[in-house]
Amino acid sequence: MTTLLSAPPKHSADQPMATPPVGRVRRLVRGPLDQPAFVRPAAMALLVATAVLYLWDLTASGFGNGFYAAAVQAGTQSWKAWLFGSLDAGNAITVDKPPGALWVATAFARVFGFSSFTVLAPQALMGVASVGLLYATVKRTNGPVAGLIAGAALALTPVAVLMFRFNNPDALLVLLLVAAAYCVVRALDKPKWLMLAGALIGFAFLTKMMQAFLVLPAFALVYLVAGPTGVGKRVLHLLGALATMVVSAGWYVALVELWPADSRPYIGGSTNNSLLELALGYNGLGRVLGGDGNGGGGDGSTGFGGSTGITRMFNSAFGGEISWLLPAALIALVAGLWFTRRAPRTDRTRASLLLWGGWLLVTGLVFSYMGGTTHPYYAVAMAPALAALVAIGGRELWRGRALFAPRAALATMVAATATWDYVLLARSADFLPWLKFVIGALGIGVTTVLLVGAPQARKALAVLVAAAVLALGLGGTAWAVSTAGQAHTGSIPTSGPTSSAMGGGGQRGGTPPAGTGGPGGTQPGTGTGSGTDTGTGATGTDPTSTGAPGSADTGSTGTGSTDTGTTTRSGGMDGGSANSELTALLSGSTTKWAAAVSGAQTAASLELATGKAVIAIGGWSGTDDAPTLAQFQAAVANGEISYFISGGGQGGGPGGGGSSTTEIATWVQANYTATTVGGSTVYDLTG
Repeated sequence: MTTLLSAPPKHSADQPMATPPVGRVRRLVRGPLDQPAFVRPAAMALLVATAVLYLWDLTASGFGNGFYAAAVQAGTQSWKAWLFGSLDAGNAITVDKPPGALWVATAFARVFGFSSFTVLAPQALMGVASVGLLYATVKRTNGPVAGLIAGAALALTPVAVLMFRFNNPDALLVLLLVAAAYCVVRALDKPKWLMLAGALIGFAFLTKMMQAFLVLPAFALVYLVAGPTGVGKRVLHLLGALATMVVSAGWYVALVELWPADSRPYIGGSTNNSLLELALGYNGLGRVLGGDGNGGGGDGSTGFGGSTGITRMFNSAFGGEISWLLPAALIALVAGLWFTRRAPRTDRTRASLLLWGGWLLVTGLVFSYMGGTTHPYYAVAMAPALAALVAIGGRELWRGRALFAPRAALATMVAATATWDYVLLARSADFLPWLKFVIGALGIGVTTVLLVGAPQARKALAVLVAAAVLALGLGGTAWAVSTAGQAHTGSIPTSGPTSSAMGGGGQRGGTPPAGTGGPGGTQPGTGTGSGTDTGTGATGTDPTSTGAPGSADTGSTGTGSTDTGTTTRSGGMDGGSANSELTALLSGSTTKWAAAVSGAQTAASLELATGKAVIAIGGWSGTDDAPTLAQFQAAVANGEISYFISGGGQGGGPGGGGSSTTEIATWVQANYTATTVGGSTVYDLTG
C-alpha cells in the first residue's frame, strides 16, 4: 500500500516490450524500443489534433486583442518599438506589460509579414508546444499513458483553447512555465537542468512579470525533497538557479532603467516611467492587494473575476474557464500524497504530485484571493498543473484498482467531476441541454462499477475505461470545442459557445459593462445581441470592422453588432474599429505620428486601420503622465503630429483621464480649430 503509486518499471505487465521495428522511417514512427508501439504514434496524433484545434479558422478573430496587435505592427516598423514593446512606431509609450511575448510575435510578423494570421499563429504554436512539453514531462515520471492523458487534458481545457487562439501574453507564459517544469523534473536526475529552469522563469518574468514566480514554491519544494544530492548541495543548486533567474530577467530591467528616458518610450502603466516600478506596483503587488491603479473594493469584488474567496475558481466568471476537472485534480492530489506518504525520498510519483500540486494550489489560491484587477483568462496558468494531476492520479489509481482504497478514490474523482460538470452545464441551459444527462448517467455507472468491483474481463475493462474518460472529459471538451468555433476580440476574452468582444476592459479601477458569459450566468465584457449606435457621423457600415459582438463604430448604423442594448460613444471609434473617413485622413499623414488621441484602445484601432503611428495619450488607462503637456507642445512645434482627435474614451474603456490628458485636450481646444471627420472631432495641428 505504501508504494502503490510509485512509478512503474519500464517493462511492466501493462507496458509490454515491443518487437524491434525495421527501417529508419518505421523507427522514427515507432519510437524507442523500451516503450509500447502505440506511444509515439499516439503522441504525434495528439500534437496534430491540437494544432488543428488551435489553428483552424484562426483569423475569424481578426487581430484579437488590438492593443497587442498594434504593438506587433509597431515592432515591424521600428526596431526600438520591438525592443521596448511600444504601442506606436514613433515610440511615445509602451504597452503596460513587459515585451517578452511581443518579441516572439513581432519576429514572426517580420519574417512572414504583418497580418491577422501572423499575429495569432505564434500563440497557437506555443499551445502545441506546451501540450508536447507537458506530455514529455509527465511521461518521465509516470509513463507514456499518463503523459498522453495530461497532454490531451491541457489541449482541451477551455481557457487553454481560448488563450492559445488569442494574442495576450499568457500563451508564452504557459509555455515557459511548462518548459521550466520539464527542466525541474530532469534536474531530479541531473542537477545542471535546474539552471535552465531558472533562466526560463526569468524570461517568463519578461512576459508577464511577477505571475511567473507563482510556480517557484513548488519547484523549490520538489528539488529540496527529491533532488539527487545531499541537502546542502540541493540548497546551493537552488541558489544557483535563483541567480540564473535574476540574471535572465534582470538584464532587461537594467537596460530599461539605464537607457536615457528621453530617448526611449514611456513605460506604460508605471507611475514614474520605470519598468521595475511597473513590476512591483501595478503589475505586481497592486494586482494581489488592490490599489495602485488596480480595481477592487471593500465588498471583496474585483469586477471582472467576482468576489474573492476560496470558491472563486468555481464561480460564474472562472467556472467555465478552468473548473471542469478541478475537483478531480484536487482529489487526485490528496489521494496520491496519501498513498505515497511512505515512499522513498526520491520517489518520482510523489515528486510529480508535489510539483503539479504545489503549482496548482499556490496559483489557484493567489487568483482566488487577489484583490486587484483579475480576469478569468488568467486561469490558463493553472491548466498544465490541473491536467497533470488528473492524468497522474487517474493513471496511478487505475493501476491499483485491485484494491478498494485506490478504486474508491478513482470513483470519487469520476463522481465529483460528473456532478460538477452537470452543474456547469445546467448554468448554460441553451448549450447542448442533453449533455449534462449523458455525463450524469456515465458518472453514476462508472462510480457504481468501481465501488462494487472492477470487472476482470478485457472487454468489460475497455468499456469501463471509455466510460470513465467520457465522464471525466466530455463536458470540458464540448465547451472547449465550442470555444474554438467562436471569434474573440477585445481585451477580456471568455470561453464557451458565445463570441466574446470587450475592447474596453481592464482599465485601472474601472468596472466593466455586463454581458452574457459562460456557464453560471453573467460575465463582464462579453455582450451579445444587438443595439443601435448613436453618434454624429455618417450612416453606413465601417468596412474595417470585423462585426464581432461588442464592437461597432460611433456614428454608424448598419450590420455590425454591439453590446446588448443601446450604446453611445464619442470620437467615431472604439477599441474594435476606426471610421473609414478618419482612416483615410490619417493614412495620408507623413509626420512621425499621424495623430494623438486619448486612450490606448482607440490609438490601437487607428494604427491597425492606417498603418500609421498614433500617440495614445495617457496610455492604457488614460492616467499615465505621458506625454506631458510640454512634451506634446514640443512635438507639435516640431511638426511631428498631424492631428489631435477628441474623445474616443479613456484608456481601455470608460473612465476619467489623467492630468496630462486633460491639459493636452484643453490646450488643443484653445489653440486650434475643430472640424468633424466621420463623426470625430479632429484638430489639424500642422497649421
